[in-house]
Amino acid sequence: MLADAGYGLSAPFRQGLSARGLTWAVGISKHQKVYPPYVALIFPVAGHGRPRRHSIPDTLSTAAETILAASTWKTLSWRRGTKGRLVARFAALRIRIADGSPQRILDKGQQHMPGEEAWLVGEWRSNDERKYYLSNLPAEATLKQLAAAIKARWVCEQAHRQMKEELGLDHFEGRSWQGLHRHALMTMIAYAFLQHQRLYKAKREKKNRRGPPKPTLPAIRRAVIAALSNHHPPQRCPHCRFRFQMTEPRRVCRRPFRLSYAAMAGASSMA
Repeated sequence: MLADAGYGLSAPFRQGLSARGLTWAVGISKHQKVYPPYVALIFPVAGHGRPRRHSIPDTLSTAAETILAASTWKTLSWRRGTKGRLVARFAALRIRIADGSPQRILDKGQQHMPGEEAWLVGEWRSNDERKYYLSNLPAEATLKQLAAAIKARWVCEQAHRQMKEELGLDHFEGRSWQGLHRHALMTMIAYAFLQHQRLYKAKREKKNRRGPPKPTLPAIRRAVIAALSNHHPPQRCPHCRFRFQMTEPRRVCRRPFRLSYAAMAGASSMA
């Protein structure tokens, strides 16, 4: 399960995914509080008054940006793009997320207790921008596996953008869940068909290295529409010999109605 920071900042959302046994990688803010993996719960000795009834962590939580600042950043490439290999610097640490129940910790006020253990991943892009992520991948996962899982979200975002721009995913104006579900389903079916056509055509052109570039989804959509609009056989006008396509504006025969001499003679004799 992949999600951006809008969902990744929600502790109930992450906990719900883990409760269902799902593997997830979500974006977070640089201010997200985390604990080191070795954090322990203790009962501090009260100087006066009654002893504490609830344990507290022996280490205070730290922002994700701060805890990754001293880490070792490694340059990785996760896939090849249209302009070459996509490269960025990554760093990862095992931490415990500060998303437990709120608890008063010494003189720091209310803070969240340590939650489940996870990976904290930082991305340092070429434009000096830094992004931070959380993932519950296994502890033996490599840095390259973490980067590949995080960057797989680009495919989902690209598909969502193309379905909105090319197939009208955002054109639904109804108010019922059933209508929205059907509209989204038909849009995804159309997107899957167009992607199948694009990949099939790209596979055929892969053998010719000097051939044209790979077709895009808009180009495939226009080709499919053109093919569907030209499948009607030409029709014949019932009044003359003019033949026209069904896709063209229907033309009406303008030939004036004329009676033959025999018809006029028959009409005059009847009168």
